[in-house]
Amino acid sequence: MRRRAAEYRRPVRRRISYWIWALLGVFCFVGFVLFVVHHNHDRDRVAKPMMEKDEKTESTAVHLNFTEEMLSASSLARQLAEQMTLAKAYIIIAKEHRNLRLAWELSSNIRSCQLLLSKAAMRGEPVTMDEAEPIIKSLSSLIFKAQDAHYDIATTIMTMKSHIQALEERAHAATVQSSIFGQLAAEALPKSLHCLNVKLTVDWMKKPTLHQLAHEGKTSPRLVDNNLYHFCIFSDNLVAVSAVVNSTVSNADHPKQLVFHIVTNGVNYGAMQAWFLSNDFKGCMVEIQNIENFTWLNSSYSPVVRQLHGRNSQAYYFGGSQDFDVEPKFRNPKYSSLLNHLRFYIPDIYPHLEKVVFLDDDVIVQKDLTQLFSLDLHGNVNGAVETCLEAFHRFYKYLNFSNPMISSKLDPQACGWAFGMNVFDLIAWRRANVTSKYHYWQEQNTDCTVWKLGTLPPGLLSFYGLTEPLDRRWHVLGLGYDPNIDSRLIESGAVLHFNGNMKPWLKLGITRYKPLWDRYVNRNHRYLQGCLLS
Repeated sequence: MRRRAAEYRRPVRRRISYWIWALLGVFCFVGFVLFVVHHNHDRDRVAKPMMEKDEKTESTAVHLNFTEEMLSASSLARQLAEQMTLAKAYIIIAKEHRNLRLAWELSSNIRSCQLLLSKAAMRGEPVTMDEAEPIIKSLSSLIFKAQDAHYDIATTIMTMKSHIQALEERAHAATVQSSIFGQLAAEALPKSLHCLNVKLTVDWMKKPTLHQLAHEGKTSPRLVDNNLYHFCIFSDNLVAVSAVVNSTVSNADHPKQLVFHIVTNGVNYGAMQAWFLSNDFKGCMVEIQNIENFTWLNSSYSPVVRQLHGRNSQAYYFGGSQDFDVEPKFRNPKYSSLLNHLRFYIPDIYPHLEKVVFLDDDVIVQKDLTQLFSLDLHGNVNGAVETCLEAFHRFYKYLNFSNPMISSKLDPQACGWAFGMNVFDLIAWRRANVTSKYHYWQEQNTDCTVWKLGTLPPGLLSFYGLTEPLDRRWHVLGLGYDPNIDSRLIESGAVLHFNGNMKPWLKLGITRYKPLWDRYVNRNHRYLQGCLLS
């Protein structure tokens, strides 16, 4: 069979390709239409938030304009505000003169004025004359009425001055009263600690074995061995002293080489003995002495004993005077305690020792302190951390430089230093006769004209030119009053000092620092647990 010529064949395939191209064209057209619709929808979505934002901006601008109107000297809102201020002053005067009706009318108009200003601020539009005119007229007539009643501007000014003065006096009295209450809280011993002292004192009285152990400890050769490391603490606070000892031995490389010399008063002597004899502090030696047995420390030897036992001193500390010119901290009874002044008699108390580290009872130790004994003091008596990073720790802040005896011998810009952690070279102390210098300055200050109170001012005088500055990391201060001490400084500090009223054993102690002290308190002791629970 012959094939047909090309012009007689059926164009089937060509017809199919035409339909394919037609379909592709339709799809492209539909896709283009969808793209245009979607694009316009997105533009609407973007435009709507922009419109909302523009509306908010316009609203803010209106509010800002109203604020500017309040500050404008020619605006109605400013005029209303000034009339309200004057009306409030006349209310006080009217009440004092028992013109209660005038005071009520003024108060009513003030409320109307406040309501009008509030509405204007809410709607974001300035106050109109129609709104403000009735209130301005009413307030003006009442103010003229008050002036006709002899409440003129001069009377108003004098009355307001007297009110301001009375308020200032009340604020000052409240501040002083707050300081007094804070000082009383700092001086008080918590009931739980007093309970512990009572229980331990009963043990001391009932257990003769404790007396025997205490008698044997007094003859220990370790107490006078200068190859060991000696620390002295003078306090009547048992738990605080225990925390100092516990923290020191806990961070020492060789705690058995440490010797602690503690002096307390007769009231707490038995409790101290019972506590340290019945608890082990890693093999260290602890000596307890009673200051009442220091018969050599009497008025014939020490001027401070004469002053503290004098009638004027007793009346000053315990007479209940309410003299607001005297800072409450200067009435702290600790200044009348001989324990606070024993730091100036260390060579007399320990005649056989050559070097000691003095610690206050409101410190805790974080590093090994035995390195302090190898520091070179360059012939000085006292190794201490200086505190003159701030201007108020210069000599002129502690001493009265208007006294020629002070100004002629001392530099007012000399750097102060701190008690609380001090290294004392007792050989150099005896050579320089520091205790005699302390007695001299105490005799010059019988009338408290050289310095007010405390042990630091006489310390600055007695150790003047005899103090070796130490690295500040040995002694970090301020944990009893400053809640913002740098954490890095606290971590690097060898001794942390809770100087100030916010002691860690009190409820008013700074919460941030309390755990640093609490971890060295043996709360598992049955007596302490029972006292805390009771």
